[in-house]
Amino acid sequence: MSEAGHSGASEIARRGLLLVLSSPSGAGKTTLAKRLLDANPALELSVSVTTRAPRPGEVQGKDYQFIDAAEFERMKGANELLEWAPVFDKSYGTPRAPVVAALAAGQDVLFDIDWQGTRQLKTQLPADVISVFILPPDAEALERRLRARGLDSAEVMARRMAAAASEIEHWSEYDYVLVNSDLDASLAALQSILNAERLKRERQTGMAGFVAGVLANL
Repeated sequence: MSEAGHSGASEIARRGLLLVLSSPSGAGKTTLAKRLLDANPALELSVSVTTRAPRPGEVQGKDYQFIDAAEFERMKGANELLEWAPVFDKSYGTPRAPVVAALAAGQDVLFDIDWQGTRQLKTQLPADVISVFILPPDAEALERRLRARGLDSAEVMARRMAAAASEIEHWSEYDYVLVNSDLDASLAALQSILNAERLKRERQTGMAGFVAGVLANL
């Protein structure tokens, strides 16, 4: 059994879950995702495919699978993507096969995708998706964080701020919403969500057998 199934009674098998984090760029989602992964060895990050070029320091197969537009279109046509979306003139998507295999093995998977991808993922695997939207404490903090990166031109900054507003409009579609005004508090809240969702009765696929064994010995 996968380490992901351990929740006190290690012999009880559990189906994995898909934890989706969405936010406008600059709300702290990437930092929260990294810290959540560091704290949960049984949680793995879904590696998306993308048609954009690698950024400095990004590693093929770890950060993304970098592919060309033709291969992306082939994967779409072959139904090999659970979700996909255009972002700033490039395309991003989630390969289907590794996610389906992880769920069956009791492995939890973390997703860093936008509202478009979340909608598609919920349509494909509605019982397995847990969605969390992360908000900045205010608009000023969001703009300050984006400008502090120093990576984008003024034109791109304007586009990112407009995209942030569009993304935030979809907050009510999510199961949970966090205002990331304090990183440690937000991380603790995410961990609580993950712990509770792992214990959902319907995800503990081995529970019926476990209970039957208990009853048989009473």
